[in-house]
Amino acid sequence: MTLLHVISSPRKQRSASIQVANAFIEAWKSKHPEGNIDTLNVWETDLLPFDNAALDAKYAGLEGKTRTSEQQDAWEQIKELADRFHRADLIVFSVPMWNFGVPYRLKHLIDVVSQKDVLFTFDERGLIGMLGGRTVVVIASRGAAHGDDYPIKDFDHQGAYLATWSRMVGIKDFHTITLERTLFGPEADAASRKEASTQAVALAEVV
Repeated sequence: MTLLHVISSPRKQRSASIQVANAFIEAWKSKHPEGNIDTLNVWETDLLPFDNAALDAKYAGLEGKTRTSEQQDAWEQIKELADRFHRADLIVFSVPMWNFGVPYRLKHLIDVVSQKDVLFTFDERGLIGMLGGRTVVVIASRGAAHGDDYPIKDFDHQGAYLATWSRMVGIKDFHTITLERTLFGPEADAASRKEASTQAVALAEVV
């Protein structure tokens, strides 16, 4: 089995989402000692701009036109990144909340790889994902809770965004572990990380 860990926090060893994801991964490795870990850090990965050649390559494919060599080169880079999702049996996203959503580098990655006939297709029935049978685990960290003025059902653009993306690419087995109050001082931060790590270890036993 292969686990793909998509890191979207730039805080490295200080990151709450990475720490909890690592707890999950260690527990998963204990259960799957022969498993492979593929780490995709969006801050350390060269993500091509999705304009010019890449954008033209997308529409050439949609319109059934032959791609130029420059367009084909861009498309091969897209497919190379997307192949890491295809090779994975389990995809783990470690994601801090930024302005109610996800970090822009994670959005960049998703915008690059989420292409027709790469991660999904469509016809008269609607969207048809190409990653069916896989599992997604999201470790979502938040400095503070939403609060009563921002009910989760209306204002969660972090976990809900990744749940929508997962469904688009055909993944229905979706799990979220949320830790909050990481900006409420060392004690609250440590308590949130500990509780979420315990949940992560337990989840690794069943996915």
